[in-house]
Amino acid sequence: MTSALLTDRYELTMVEAALRAGTAHRDSVFEVFARRLPEGRRYGIVAGTGRFLAELSRFRFGDAELAWLSDERIVDAATIDWLADYRFSGDVSGYAEGEVYLPGSPLLVVESSFAEGVLLETLALSVFNYDSAVAGAAARMVSAADGRPLAEMGSRRTGERSAVAAARAAYIAGFDATSNLEAGRTWGVPTMGTAAHAFTLLHDSEEDAFRAQVATLGPGTTLLVDTYDIPTAVRTAVEVAGTGLGAVRIDSGDLPSLVGQVRRQLDDLGATGTRITVTNDLDEYTIAALRAAPVDSYGVGTSVVSGSGHPAAGMVFKLVARRDDAGEWVSVAKKSADKASVGGRKAPVRVLSDGVATTELIRVGDEQAAEHERPLLVPLVRGGGVDERFLGHEGVARARAHRIEAVAELPAGAFRLGRGEPVIPTVYR
Repeated sequence: MTSALLTDRYELTMVEAALRAGTAHRDSVFEVFARRLPEGRRYGIVAGTGRFLAELSRFRFGDAELAWLSDERIVDAATIDWLADYRFSGDVSGYAEGEVYLPGSPLLVVESSFAEGVLLETLALSVFNYDSAVAGAAARMVSAADGRPLAEMGSRRTGERSAVAAARAAYIAGFDATSNLEAGRTWGVPTMGTAAHAFTLLHDSEEDAFRAQVATLGPGTTLLVDTYDIPTAVRTAVEVAGTGLGAVRIDSGDLPSLVGQVRRQLDDLGATGTRITVTNDLDEYTIAALRAAPVDSYGVGTSVVSGSGHPAAGMVFKLVARRDDAGEWVSVAKKSADKASVGGRKAPVRVLSDGVATTELIRVGDEQAAEHERPLLVPLVRGGGVDERFLGHEGVARARAHRIEAVAELPAGAFRLGRGEPVIPTVYR
């Protein structure tokens, strides 16, 4: 399916006007960046790169799309003819997926003609704004969980396509699994899931429900124990599955006290290896509050797919440089009081001291990185050809691994949940 109409009308009308003005083919440089992080956040995580590249490879105007644009008189006949031959032929660089970003970080750089590049604005922003918002929230939850596994289970709390994107982004940010099967098929995210309260209510008794589940999934399954009375359910679960019961799940109530009670009851029943997972409207703050409780794993839904209160990362797509009629590069930038940007081609690096990040240094120009600086831009597309290492299952695995390395460079203050400023400053030079 084409991604060409996943865009705003003004992208096409700009192309039409630029074609008429003779400026459509000027070499141009666009950047995706965030002027600021979501309020109180100390760092962000880049997510969506692989999804954007996959959509870019499908960005084609076929006969059906062209006919609709013509029938609706969106653009004129000359622009329709130009769109019919559209194939992105430029270059794209960016921060590696899974990378840490800060305010001003040029996390995607598109170099092409104006017309080729400007068409990608809405597509790029719709992907990176959502995926990076989810990844940023998920990363905070991973820190709060302090090494205990997290499962993403928010598909019923967002749109059907967003659910797949959210599962992918959360996994890149450190979650361990998802309930969403399409995310497993398309992106290689491990999937999990057993039963809901409806399964218990279907049966004549809680014991019958547990026996049916264990008979199908084995004693290592996870039994949901809060449909009726938790102590009774825990006792029944161990009677049915034996002391080798895999786990019990609690989805309601005062979790800190309940978890302790359930742990003691399981131990008294001899089920010392049975794990406890909790799934009750969790976010990074409730996960942190459970750090001292004997919780073994968490399931998070609404909060992660909604960016924990910040469903968009606040990213923008701006023209920062273009060639003039003499063929010289000209830096351009918006000068609005509260929306000013920095023009020019940029060479961002992360300055390190003994392996710890100290500065997001963005050089305006093409200077070489020093020994203690890590270059941040990597080639993603060259001459219109997408680097397939960033696509599919391989791309997700690569991004997940890179996130671990990037986060490991951050100062300890990055992982505080309280409101604060970005953990390192962004400096332009």
